[in-house]
Amino acid sequence: MESFEALQFNVLKKLEDVKDPEIPLVSVIDLGMISDVQLGRDGSVKIKALPTFVGCPALEIIKKNIKEAIQMVEGVKDVEVEFVYDPPWTSDRISEKGKENLKQFGIAPPPKFIEEKELWDVECPYCGSHYTTMENLFGPTACRSILYCKSCKNPFEAMKPISNLM
Repeated sequence: MESFEALQFNVLKKLEDVKDPEIPLVSVIDLGMISDVQLGRDGSVKIKALPTFVGCPALEIIKKNIKEAIQMVEGVKDVEVEFVYDPPWTSDRISEKGKENLKQFGIAPPPKFIEEKELWDVECPYCGSHYTTMENLFGPTACRSILYCKSCKNPFEAMKPISNLM
């Protein structure tokens, strides 16, 4: 059997292959959904994942995909996936690679807050313009909104910023 360190590395590496079902360019690792990975010396793996929002309809698919991927890692005997809600997932958990892949998919990454102007700056994922406007706070999922680029005239989705209003 592989060393414990090699098993840990291979499990984390394999999680990079598990993509969000709605955004196939972004892994659960790059979305920041994985909060903890525990490995037992007996080959058991317990993964704690943070849903991007509580009512996400893809949770069972994500759980199945994580289990199937990790079961393929040599040395793994048993896989358990648990969704945890504390701390809640926020868009600041998205990695830089995840942000780039979101843009490639046509979704603007979480906006940056400009303190001196007290506003959020959302860049169009298609043309890079900052001349954008909010069309609808509510997008296709609870973690995304619909925006419009006044430069290239394209509507696009954007990940919502962190909110402490809830």
